[in-house]
Amino acid sequence: MFPLILLYVVLTIIRPQDYVAGLDTVPLLPVVLLLAFLAWAISRDKTFEAPQFIILPAFLLVLMISEVTNGWTGGALDELARFGPVVIAFYVFGAACTTQRRVGIAMAVFVLCATVLALHGVEQARTGMGWTGIPLGDGNRIQYVGIFNDPNDLGLLFAATLPMAMYLGRPGKGLMRCFWLGCALLLLYGTYLTNSRGAMLAVLVIAGCYVWYRRGIVVAGMLGVLGLAAMKLVSSRMDELDAGEESAAGRVDAWYAGLEMFREHPAFGVGAGNFTEYNELTAHNSFVLVLAETGFIGFVAWLAFVGYGFWMMLTVIRHPPAEVGPAWVAERQMALTLLLSLCGLFACAFFLSRSYMVVLYLIAAMVAGYYIGARRRWPHLPVFRLADHGWRWVPLGAGGVAFIFVLVAVLLRTV
Repeated sequence: MFPLILLYVVLTIIRPQDYVAGLDTVPLLPVVLLLAFLAWAISRDKTFEAPQFIILPAFLLVLMISEVTNGWTGGALDELARFGPVVIAFYVFGAACTTQRRVGIAMAVFVLCATVLALHGVEQARTGMGWTGIPLGDGNRIQYVGIFNDPNDLGLLFAATLPMAMYLGRPGKGLMRCFWLGCALLLLYGTYLTNSRGAMLAVLVIAGCYVWYRRGIVVAGMLGVLGLAAMKLVSSRMDELDAGEESAAGRVDAWYAGLEMFREHPAFGVGAGNFTEYNELTAHNSFVLVLAETGFIGFVAWLAFVGYGFWMMLTVIRHPPAEVGPAWVAERQMALTLLLSLCGLFACAFFLSRSYMVVLYLIAAMVAGYYIGARRRWPHLPVFRLADHGWRWVPLGAGGVAFIFVLVAVLLRTV
């Protein structure tokens, strides 16, 4: 099961089927995922111990209902075909990542795949064309094939995998440390080449969260201001970071349109994938997109799915150890790495419409699987059950909606 789901990750990110002649007619991804699912089904590694394993299929059901409530019954089957494989991948990958060794291997695969895409971007920036046949994009921004054709999506991947590369290159690894730190530098350079403001802000968020953890919020805030100033110097698009700038203003207008969709369809939204039926631009915000397309019910489910991942990693980091020793230190280091990856991932997602992107759910699966394994290694860690605190996500969801309304109202006054 583990090798098969890792192969699925490689094919999802590197995507040779999108540019190698002859592979475009072979259903590589579906076949590999099906084989991984069958291996999971007959294995003893199946696990449903984390709330995310209940929430995600419930969110899929909401996606299907959102289509039906908007008058398109056939859309439910389309959502099952589109998002169903993501749910399967989450189940299989989550069950496969319950040991530290496997999580470390999964991190290495993510970093290596992202590094390949960064190298493609370096060639693209140097020659104007990557080996995939994809040219340099508008504004000299690098891009890839398939789901990474947008430079912002590349930046999201680089930001999410940067903490993993730093973790793999931690002290005490000799030559391998140099290799992984070299990958980290390539990911940083790749982020620069994407010229994605969201990705650059995500890198700043990752660095700020790490400094906050190590040195406190005051030092983190000071370095954050300096980092933002430095980014404005190295990126022309960061220098235009203002709500009144044309691109940013368009995003704010899209957020406002999403809130209007929610007002008119508060329960199940306008239907998954239907945002651009009501607005020329997509939402440019994963939270607004879910709220507009699946309503309050889908928003609460998705917020809970995302929130449990952060909560689990913070629990490991903050929980008093049963015994002080290298094993617990290593556990906390891995949890901190995954937490920083989540911070980078969702910092990007706040500025992009990537609510249903498979990479997001693969990293979330790694997080859920890791916590299940951590509880097996350290039984004193708390159990997360929806029955115990699932109700909390309803008021948190209401607070999240209120926050988005206030944020958009403030931003509209500055445009």
